Amino acid sequence: MPKLLDRKARRDEAYEANRDHWLNELRIIEAQRRTIAEGGGEKAAARQRKHGKLLARERVETLIDDGSEFLELGSFAAWEIYEEWGGAPGAGVVTGLGKVSGRECVVVANDATVKAGAWFPLTCKKILRAQDFSLENRLPIIYLVDSAGVFLPMQDEIFPDRDHFGRVFYNNARLSAEGIYQISAIMGSCVAGGAYLPIMSDEALIVEGTGTIFLAGSHLVQAAIGEKMDNQELGGAEVQVDISGVVDDRFPDDQAAIEHIRARMAELAQPVLAPFDRIETRPPLVDPEELLGLMPVDRSRPYSTHDLLGRILDGSEFTEYKATYGRTMICGTGRIGGWAVGIVANDRQIVHRRRGLEQGDREMQIGGVIYSDAADKGARFVELMNQKGIPLVFLQDVTGFMVGSKSEREGIIKDGAKLVNVVANSVVPKITLFIGNSFGAGNYALCGRAYGARFYYAWPSASISVMGGQQASKTLLAIQLKNRGDDVGDEEKARLLAEIQARYDAANDPRYAAARLWIDEIIDPRRSREVIIRSLDAAAHQPEIAPFKVGVLQT
Repeated sequence: MPKLLDRKARRDEAYEANRDHWLNELRIIEAQRRTIAEGGGEKAAARQRKHGKLLARERVETLIDDGSEFLELGSFAAWEIYEEWGGAPGAGVVTGLGKVSGRECVVVANDATVKAGAWFPLTCKKILRAQDFSLENRLPIIYLVDSAGVFLPMQDEIFPDRDHFGRVFYNNARLSAEGIYQISAIMGSCVAGGAYLPIMSDEALIVEGTGTIFLAGSHLVQAAIGEKMDNQELGGAEVQVDISGVVDDRFPDDQAAIEHIRARMAELAQPVLAPFDRIETRPPLVDPEELLGLMPVDRSRPYSTHDLLGRILDGSEFTEYKATYGRTMICGTGRIGGWAVGIVANDRQIVHRRRGLEQGDREMQIGGVIYSDAADKGARFVELMNQKGIPLVFLQDVTGFMVGSKSEREGIIKDGAKLVNVVANSVVPKITLFIGNSFGAGNYALCGRAYGARFYYAWPSASISVMGGQQASKTLLAIQLKNRGDDVGDEEKARLLAEIQARYDAANDPRYAAARLWIDEIIDPRRSREVIIRSLDAAAHQPEIAPFKVGVLQT
């Protein structure tokens, strides 16, 4: 029978301190997100409006259904990365999920206020990730194109490699071949290689007077062959619709083009959804607002993962799997938004197990660490969810696999490899939520970025790195001091350690991960249910589940 996870929060001093801290962090993150949404600033926005163009986010808001919410993904992309070039807020492109004429869609909108919509390396990575959302979840994708093309000073980091610029057009071809609808509206510049994106879409529109599409602009044409003409004469709406036939239709303004996209989306055949089980949704029995008070600021302090789950799952009901075995990992089933889900999470409390090397031995285990029995249990559970066709939700607060002679003798590498293998080969949708630490191979085992989850989200408390900051800092200091002998005094050692720790802490901030698209979005913990439900809704747009199989597993 399901267990009720409805324990009331103890609103003591620690609870209030946690809550105040995370509320303040969320205020800072939201203020930074508002700054990102300003793009290239008011002057650049004014220039866009002067030409009768809507801004990128105005286009998105006009596109999506009234009363619906655009789930922006990748908002912190390129955060504090391209400062030598004046910055690239949001990597100069807006991406996310939006409902258009009742259909869940992926939306990609160039922000022409950021370097004229030029593509930085992370712009390319962000658009490729958006195409992943479309391809993996079989969602239609809408491109609102307004871009000057590759940011030339960084062309060597965006043009020639496998996952660079050309991969976007490769994905265009694959999406179309898979029957996943793509439609593009050329609302500004669309030049050089970038011209292939809308024309490799299933349908392409263009806005008169502002939209242009060509392989080379007027200045390059004049330099190359001596031909003089302006950009509209070269590749404006009349040329590319009426004469060349490259583009399908032309429209007088952004609004008209967007209305046409909405009309096209309304005509699409209804998708065949996956057979994942869903019933009527129920709210948790305990308030999700309490998540902020329950999550400790000090990442070394224990807490109850069950208490967190009680504020995420429907009816706060959870059917735990092997509850008394491998207790540093929590596995079980419940529902989120009515969808049946399998939960794989770390237990951050200090727990005990009753079986050791000898009968009756009682050994302490540390919460957040994956032991051999926990890895074995997790692997078995992931296999079971694939057998039953139940999507998986991973909650990561893991410090890695247990080390030491005892763990090696128990076969920790073998059991860890088994878990990583089944996670890699899982065919049901996977959604990963980083709620705390995500260190070392624990990141892999619980479906980190390399392991193909449909969506990755992080709380402000998340920290992703190869090991904890304190351990890493001491290791790096030891390496630095190795060849310096005894000449370094305690004061100098303390200074060096503080510098290393500060650098490492900065890299552990979730904004650092979000800037590099290791995660799709930083979310308010109180919105976890809402965001996971939206993700499960999107993931259900696949018609069937592929057969589950794994390779060789050592037992």
